Amino acid sequence: MILCANPGAQYQAHKAEIDAAVARVLAGGWYILGEETRAFEAEFAAYIGVREAVGVGSGTDALQIALAACEIGAGDEVITVSHTAVATISAIEMAGATPVLVDIEPDFFTIDPAQIEAAITPRTKAIIPVHIYGQPANLDAVLEIASRHKLRVIEDCAQAHGAAFRGTRVGAHGDIACFSFYPTKNLGAIGDGGMVVTNDVALAERARLLREYGWAERYVSHISGRNSRLDELQAAILRVKLRRLDDDNQMRAQIAQTLEDSGDHAQIVGRLCGSVHRS
Repeated sequence: MILCANPGAQYQAHKAEIDAAVARVLAGGWYILGEETRAFEAEFAAYIGVREAVGVGSGTDALQIALAACEIGAGDEVITVSHTAVATISAIEMAGATPVLVDIEPDFFTIDPAQIEAAITPRTKAIIPVHIYGQPANLDAVLEIASRHKLRVIEDCAQAHGAAFRGTRVGAHGDIACFSFYPTKNLGAIGDGGMVVTNDVALAERARLLREYGWAERYVSHISGRNSRLDELQAAILRVKLRRLDDDNQMRAQIAQTLEDSGDHAQIVGRLCGSVHRS
């Protein structure tokens, strides 16, 4: 059996550094939203090429918080792609909005921009393009449609850490973007975690309020919020893995290319493992 993800093997590949990072956190005595999380947020923002990054509890939480930061909720519609993880739809529904699904571009498994405009109604507030299997959605077309119709673009990057479109990493194109660090992701924690990224300082500040009870200062809630915090252990582990992400992605692509070249159904396997890319 050929696995597209093997969290245990990834841990073994970076074991010494991960063990040292975990020991550092355990000895430090601060386990939630501390220096490791702040450092990882800054490093991840720099890697993606955005101004702001906000660590949260999961990729699903990241999507829901991004929607709420954009003030999308009850009575609103959000267009997204039918071929995605259930988390994309769950987050829209948890935000109180209605998901509207359109089909894929078959060559890339991502949202078909030609089908978006027919799905837009007066209630539409946002488009969520999903970059899946490392394949970026056609962001040029999505952003052009969103601009004409004054819609938010919320990138779902849960399966595309490190992927780029037109030379810029996914997550840096739309109004706001979301990442998952579930252990099977190519940048996976040893537990759960997520990130909201954006170039919009106001959206980032609202996301920070939303992730922790609406607190701008402790115990003072400025807006309604929730508890969705990236813990220090996961942040420390992810800092180690982020430094290795480009090399790990390259190795993954090489393995996928070998599979694609080997015959029987290999083109499909290669696409699913990330060797076929939109230019």
